[in-house]
Order: sequence, then C-alpha cells, then structure tokens
Amino acid sequence: QVQLVESGGGLVQPGGSLRLSCAASGSIFSISAMGWYRQAPGKQRELVAAITSGGSTNYCDSVKGRFTISRDNAKNTVYLQMNSLKPEDTAVYYCNAVVRESRLSPVRIYWGQGTQVTVSS
Repeated sequence: QVQLVESGGGLVQPGGSLRLSCAASGSIFSISAMGWYRQAPGKQRELVAAITSGGSTNYCDSVKGRFTISRDNAKNTVYLQMNSLKPEDTAVYYCNAVVRESRLSPVRIYWGQGTQVTVSS
C-alpha cells in the first residue's frame, strides 16, 4: 500500500502565496507522474498541474505563470508553489501519484486526502 500525505494549505489573502507538499510513502518501486488536482464546491475535480519523473510539466491555463510544480524524486515528494493567489483558486487540493509497487506490478494511482486552500480578504 502507498500513502500520500499533503500539507501546506490554509487561508491566504488575494495576491498571497502558499506552498503545498505531498509526500508518498509505503511500498514504492517507482513513481512516474505526480500531480495536483483541485475541487471547488459544486464543481468537478480538475487538473491543476502535473510533473513526470523526468521533470516535464503541464498546467491548466488558469494557473500558468502563477503556480509552479516541482518534485524531489529521492523523497517521493511533489510540491506546488502558488503565487498571486485569487479567490477563484479556493478549493480542496489533492495530490496524486502513479505508482509501481514492484518491478513486475502494474501501475496504480493513489490520492491524498486533500488540503483546503482558501483565498479571501
């Protein structure tokens, strides 16, 4: 089994910054992609940013230029630096990871429990 634990959410004023972290632990042989999703009340969960093990990244249009995803492969940890936050960024943020638990096992997708980000004055 694999666990993903997120941290770093909270309340911030518009224009402020937050940094989210997500650490994966457990039976891990390799992690290919890691990503951050968010879900606002009454809306579907959407991809915010993703990063491969080689460092290739992609972002949703609404966060380009403001958010930066990065990862530490040695620590199985992914980060999301969020700058110039807007009220519309308010949501529960979830991390996920595409994990292979052994050399011969199929990949599985794991999710964190979510962390609340609220942007409000």
